[in-house]
Amino acid sequence: MSVPDLKPMGVNWVGLGTIVRRDVQRMLRVPIQVFIAPWSSALLFIFVFGYVLGGTMRTIGGHKYIEFVMPGVLMMNIITAAFLQSSSAIYFSRFIRFVEEMLVAPLSYMEMVVGSLTTVVVRATVTGIGILVLGLGFGATTIESWPLFVFWVVAVSVIFGLAGILVGLWSKSFEQLNMPVVFFLTPLSMLGGSFFTMKMLPDWLHWMLWANPFFYFINGIRGAMIGVDEAPQGLSIALTLLMIAALGGLVWRLFSRGYGLRE
Repeated sequence: MSVPDLKPMGVNWVGLGTIVRRDVQRMLRVPIQVFIAPWSSALLFIFVFGYVLGGTMRTIGGHKYIEFVMPGVLMMNIITAAFLQSSSAIYFSRFIRFVEEMLVAPLSYMEMVVGSLTTVVVRATVTGIGILVLGLGFGATTIESWPLFVFWVVAVSVIFGLAGILVGLWSKSFEQLNMPVVFFLTPLSMLGGSFFTMKMLPDWLHWMLWANPFFYFINGIRGAMIGVDEAPQGLSIALTLLMIAALGGLVWRLFSRGYGLRE
């Protein structure tokens, strides 16, 4: 039986700001895990692909291999940051029963979701900008289109923020919470064209990229950064917006039914 949303109409800016402030403070308590770890990982990628292997790898589309790889590295870290932020936030709020206080507060379900996603976008954006600064500082990347770059960072953050909320609502244990990272996010990122082009694959394996949504995210931000596109930007943007709408609708529906919140 569905549970109607009886919260007051209009935006509760104080409550929304409180959700964001709480999640940001929680995030800043572990800066090494949240920011230093992905930045250090990106620095290692720059060193390995730029200096160790860079001289032995052929150029791709007129760009050095490290320039081709950097957008994929950046996108992988944005995806991971967004997913972990939202999934852990909703799971721990359920685990310590804090979510019960939110449910009796004058907050709509939409405000709860927007508050969570705001923090997700903040974390993913800071992570991505840090990696971009490292890439620019070492001459490992460029920016062809700032509007497209911002779009891909924010849009992908929202997608995996919503996906993280779904997993956080579903998970019954820490093991279940981390399963998607191991079995879905990492493999699909690796197979989404982060380190290779479609032309490097035999023709019969091209479907592996076209069927992988991560391919469109990586392709999109690569086009924004170095101007190399293997799929039309319009197609990638359309599929991304469709995923946001579908996941957003599903999250709102589950919140309105109290799934994982009122158990």
